[in-house]
Amino acid sequence: MDLTMNKPMIWLFDLDNTLHDASHLIFPKITLNMNEFIGKLLGDGEAPAEPEVVNSVRLTYWKRYGATLLGMIKHHGVSQEDFLRETHRFDDLTSMIRVERGLGRFLARLTGRKILLTNAPEKYSKDVMRHLGLHRHFAKHIAIESMRVHGQLRPKPSKLMLRKLLAKEKIAPARCVLVEDTAVTLKAAKAVGMKTVLVTQYLGTHRKPNFDAANMRQPAYRNRPAYVDVKVQSVRQLSPRLNRLR
Repeated sequence: MDLTMNKPMIWLFDLDNTLHDASHLIFPKITLNMNEFIGKLLGDGEAPAEPEVVNSVRLTYWKRYGATLLGMIKHHGVSQEDFLRETHRFDDLTSMIRVERGLGRFLARLTGRKILLTNAPEKYSKDVMRHLGLHRHFAKHIAIESMRVHGQLRPKPSKLMLRKLLAKEKIAPARCVLVEDTAVTLKAAKAVGMKTVLVTQYLGTHRKPNFDAANMRQPAYRNRPAYVDVKVQSVRQLSPRLNRLR
């Protein structure tokens, strides 16, 4: 079955917890790496900062700026390259990747230009996409290093970055669909006029690196939020709901 629509869309796909299960092993490792990096930075040169301090800094910057990286750059002069490299160190990344079957077949049938839009660094995201075998379905790969507006880093959920992307691709917002697992990014996309798809299968019991167990857990979304056009458990479940995105 060819998953066609009346007019071809541009599809923006998130990577982690959208196209694969990053919460199983990858996110816990990123959290450990991030805490180690911040702990050393805020320590006294001999011992790292206390875990409570590290967690507070990580979460505060994430909530204030949308990405811990931005706070580390703004307040501590951290190198973007150093932070991304050190927080995405894995002994054996491919063994940590979990993915459902059939995604490649679905993407091959889905008409319209597809762009990967991820706050993950380029090397990590390209390694994951190659391992998944999904890179061949995407016309463009936009990682966090490329998300700049007027020379400043502006990752998701930046509305400025999303508007710049729309202008660069020369497409009306209503012909663009963001497929994503993160609420704040979907809200931003809806605010600039995009169609939105919420992917829920990795939400609820799993946590992203900037969520803590006590009070920052991703909601399970029993009901479809107003800023979401389509809610699916899996990307593959988009097939019968494409008419809602026309």
